[in-house]
Amino acid sequence: MCRRAIALFCLSLLTAAPVMAQAPPVGESPHPPGAEPPIGEPQPVAPPPASASEPGEPQSGRVFCGQSVSYRLADPSTVPEDDRRFQGVWSDAAWDAHTCAALIVEGVKPDGAASVIYIFGPQGSSAPGPGGVLHGAGVIRGGELRFQNSDGTQFAFRPGLVDMIGHMINPQGESFAATFKATP
Repeated sequence: MCRRAIALFCLSLLTAAPVMAQAPPVGESPHPPGAEPPIGEPQPVAPPPASASEPGEPQSGRVFCGQSVSYRLADPSTVPEDDRRFQGVWSDAAWDAHTCAALIVEGVKPDGAASVIYIFGPQGSSAPGPGGVLHGAGVIRGGELRFQNSDGTQFAFRPGLVDMIGHMINPQGESFAATFKATP
C-alpha cells in the first residue's frame, strides 16, 4: 500500500510540468543579458533588478542550515491572491535526522511561475554532510508548489494551517516529508 502511494505521488510529480532549481556555473548564462530563462531552465544566481513585479529590496542575510542567504520578497500586491500563501520564508525543517532544509518563495507570477531558493545542509553544526543554496524556478498548480533539482530530486509543497508541508522524493525513490515553519 505504501509503495502504491509513493508510486502515485511520483507519477503526479512527473506529470506536472517539472522545473529545475539549481545554480548554473559561476559566470555562465545560456541566455542573452536581461532575458529571463524559461521555466525548466536554471536561473542566474545573481538576483534580477527590482521592479514592480520582481522581488523588492534585499533582506538582511539570514542563516539557514549553516549557510548565509540573501533574498528578496516581491511586494505581496504583485502576487496573485490565491498564491500569496506560498510566498515567504519557510525554515526549521528536517527531512531526516541528518538533513535540515529551508525554502524561500520570493514571488509568484500570474501564470504560477514561482521564484524559489531552496537551502539544505547538515542538521546541526557537528553533523557531516554537504549543503547548498539552489536558486531556481518552481510552478504552482492545483494548490501545490513543485520543482526538481539537477539530480532529479522532486519537491512538492502545500500550505498547511500556518506552516508549509513539504514532500521530497530522491532519485532512489525514497520519500520524505517535513513541516516548514513560517519564518518572519
